[in-house]
Amino acid sequence: MPLIALQNVSIHFRGPAVLDGVDFQIDPGERVALLGRNGEGKSTLLRLIRGQIEPDEGEIIRSQTARTALLAQQVPPGLAGNVFDVVASGLGERGRLLADFHHVSHQVAAGDRAARKRLDELQRSLDAAGAWQVQQEVEQVLTRMELDPEAEVGVLSAGMKRRVLLAGALVSRPDVLLLDEPTNHLDIGSIRWLEEFLAREECTLLFVTHDRVFLNQLATRIAELDRGRLTSWNCGYETFLARKQAALEAEARQDSLFDKRLAQEEAWIRRGIKARRTRNEGRVRALKRMRDERADRRDRAGVARIQLQEAERSGRLVIEAKGVCHSFGLTNVVRDFSALIMRGDRMGIIGPNGSGKTTLLRILLGELTPDHGSIRHGTRLEVAYFDQLHAQLDEEASVVDNVGQGSQSVILDGQPRHILGYLQDFLFAPEQARGPVKYLSGGERNRLLLARLFARPSNVLVMDEPTNDLDIETLELLEEKLLDYSGTLLLVSHDREFLNNVVTGTFVFEGDAEVKEYAGGYDDWLRQRKPKETGTTATAKPPAKAASPPGLKRIAKLKYTEQKELEALPARIEELETRLARLHDEMTSPTFYQQDRETIVRINDHVQTLGRELAQAYARWEELEASRG
Repeated sequence: MPLIALQNVSIHFRGPAVLDGVDFQIDPGERVALLGRNGEGKSTLLRLIRGQIEPDEGEIIRSQTARTALLAQQVPPGLAGNVFDVVASGLGERGRLLADFHHVSHQVAAGDRAARKRLDELQRSLDAAGAWQVQQEVEQVLTRMELDPEAEVGVLSAGMKRRVLLAGALVSRPDVLLLDEPTNHLDIGSIRWLEEFLAREECTLLFVTHDRVFLNQLATRIAELDRGRLTSWNCGYETFLARKQAALEAEARQDSLFDKRLAQEEAWIRRGIKARRTRNEGRVRALKRMRDERADRRDRAGVARIQLQEAERSGRLVIEAKGVCHSFGLTNVVRDFSALIMRGDRMGIIGPNGSGKTTLLRILLGELTPDHGSIRHGTRLEVAYFDQLHAQLDEEASVVDNVGQGSQSVILDGQPRHILGYLQDFLFAPEQARGPVKYLSGGERNRLLLARLFARPSNVLVMDEPTNDLDIETLELLEEKLLDYSGTLLLVSHDREFLNNVVTGTFVFEGDAEVKEYAGGYDDWLRQRKPKETGTTATAKPPAKAASPPGLKRIAKLKYTEQKELEALPARIEELETRLARLHDEMTSPTFYQQDRETIVRINDHVQTLGRELAQAYARWEELEASRG
């Protein structure tokens, strides 16, 4: 029996229905990823299921015992109190009593005799409410989530605040946990912790995310919200992409045939007077129905057309850092950092929240003078900077003014273009473009900052957490454009897939203000760092084919059979990759999904098996490589 079921649910705000006759259910033990473009209504759906808003039409059926809890996308402003208070607040009145008892008991322990009477009153209230077991539940959740109950929430990082709010959601033991972009503003370590925690807790989840690694690790089913319709896909993300593309192509063919038939009928109705006198009234009624159907069709919104403008090439040297040290008070941030950044390098910066990633960017750009060491810049640098805090945006000014700076046009590749047309490339309708920034969502603000950033030519692009709140489709388009960019890129990001796909090297904060440089992206860093640093919170995926095992040299510490095995592994890995690529090509064909279900399932299972074999082959190769001299 489903925990939650939506039957013919619709809800409208302004414009087309956000949900249009949606049927959907969540069964026990599922972990459902909810996908869709920015503005499609994903957060609205979560709030409907939580019961915070009611549908205009249809019914939401909850099993009698089903409880839900929602971790919202944004940390509430003014969140205060200690961790115990905030977590206990997830239990309503019983939690408030418990928080009061917690505070007063500390006062009594500190020798406050006047608090003794209040403690006795609270004890009687807790007895009456049957709330004593709640204290144990709160303490268990705090222990599982590694939280200090006495820490003040107001001084915690954004990532730790979200962990506290998640604890508050979990303490009520919800049957369905609703998560709206849970990885936003978390560093990589926190995201990996959350992945493991949710998998270990075996919660029933409905979650919205743009983090593709997080999605792949957790989702057992994918639901997609598109133009008011909600469709369910019982597969992983990669298979979903192939099936979705096939479905869109089939929809486009069907719409094309419908439009052609409608045009023919319109031509028939416009024929001469004689034809109209003898026309078939049934055919006229059918034409009216076709017109109505075409008017009701919701065409898929266009894709953002992101275009990076490139300035004249910089000199070959972009930035040279020598022996850089910097601290704030007694806290070291960067210690003895040296690096050489050349034209065309795409460098990622990885580290925990608060470790100093943005500080390092400011030092490299010359905005902050280091305490020791030197920074040297190359020639002809044209820098464009994406700020994760959106400090460059004027909240009260319009979208147009934030980009145009008072001008009604922007210069693209030397040619003027009207600013409203330019903003439509970033999916801002004219009426929205004329409105103030303060009404934009997080994803829309990020798109606006990209529009502002790319309206000027650059040869050095600096991006501090550009992926927060972007939908996956825009995120992947941004990846493509960055890969085509011939300038130099400095990128701070917690998105592991984004780092893997875009950067050629990484600077990693590894504790004690030490920043080390590694070749490649996030997964490459996992493979290269020392065994004592690897921890247990993530598993590196196999390297891409471009990083296939190099030629074998100096095999000294392996047995004869292991040497032979190591020599054979590159060919085995290449064979598995070739077979997987062939199957993926087959699955991207629209005709693939016209086969019977058993065939589709069998091929999907075969792909999963080959993927596991490939991962095992890489793991064995790395094990043998590490053992040789």
